[in-house]
Amino acid sequence: MRRGWCVKDSIAFVCVVVTVCSLMVVMLSMLRLPEASIRRNSAIREKFIDDRIGKFGEMMLEMLPPDLAFTVFIPSEEAFQRDLRLQLNRSLAAEQMNDTYAVLSRVLGFSAVPWALYSQTTPFEREVCFDSLSGLELCIWKASDGAMMVNRVRSTRMDIRKGQIVVHIMDGVIMDFEFEQSFQVDDGGEEEEH
Repeated sequence: MRRGWCVKDSIAFVCVVVTVCSLMVVMLSMLRLPEASIRRNSAIREKFIDDRIGKFGEMMLEMLPPDLAFTVFIPSEEAFQRDLRLQLNRSLAAEQMNDTYAVLSRVLGFSAVPWALYSQTTPFEREVCFDSLSGLELCIWKASDGAMMVNRVRSTRMDIRKGQIVVHIMDGVIMDFEFEQSFQVDDGGEEEEH
């Protein structure tokens, strides 16, 4: 009879220990509070970054999840206007918004890679190639003056962080040949409008 009592005590002891540990894990996970100071600083920082990225760049970044690591080579506002003929006042009008989003989502596919690439880790004058989200091969290197080059497009600003996303502002648009042809001058001398 004594032997049966000992076995029951050890089983009861293990059950109590497992129950107490489980309750502690649940309570600690429920009581875990977000760090308010980090959120406040990141909100201020994101507003500062948005001014440097521009409205079209902001729209591109909104299409990506902010909690995953991406690197995006965003065209400068001048490059959007020069190469894609996107103008803030005209392209953001209600009747043009769908076309603008279509162009921006296509450019995002060409110019984003699914991991963080910083200018410090880019080799000088030696190409490193990655596939973009759309499958376009992006060949990246650093010029002798320190500017990043992506498919022969020079960066104007580098290593801008927005959450987990690394942004490099480029002095041109990274795109494939077919998409580039859709923005070229037609035979009649007229340019396509978007």
